[in-house]
This record gives sequence, C-alpha cells and structure tokens, in this order.
Amino acid sequence: MISHVTIDRRDATYDHHAERAVLPVTVHYRDGRTERTRLVMDPGQVELYRLQLGRMIRTRAEARKRDREAVGM
Repeated sequence: MISHVTIDRRDATYDHHAERAVLPVTVHYRDGRTERTRLVMDPGQVELYRLQLGRMIRTRAEARKRDREAVGM
C-alpha cells in the first residue's frame, strides 16, 4: 500500500507534441520500499497546480513573516 509520493529533485519537462508535462516522483510504500516513476499532467493540470503552489508559497511566506514579527525580528 502506498504511504505517500515525493517530488524528485530533478527537472520537470514539457513535451510540446504530446502536450504534457512530466515530473519525476518517488512513490513510498508503507513497508519501506520506494519506486521512482513520473507524474504526467496535461496543460490544465499544470495550470491548476501552478495556482495552488503559488497560494501555498504565499501562505508560507505570510506565516513566516508573522512568526518573525511575534519574536521581534
């Protein structure tokens, strides 16, 4: 059974002819095994995740700023 998936620290690619983005990932299983594979996304999925990741980055930056202000930095 799968525990979680992590993004590999390798470049994502976009295949213009196939109109898909490919992101290298590692699947982690509950028994400790791992398997490298690819997350394949169509352009609509890429755009959706771009928006969601941008929102998470802004949320993190705002939280870190509040934390620094709380301790007087």
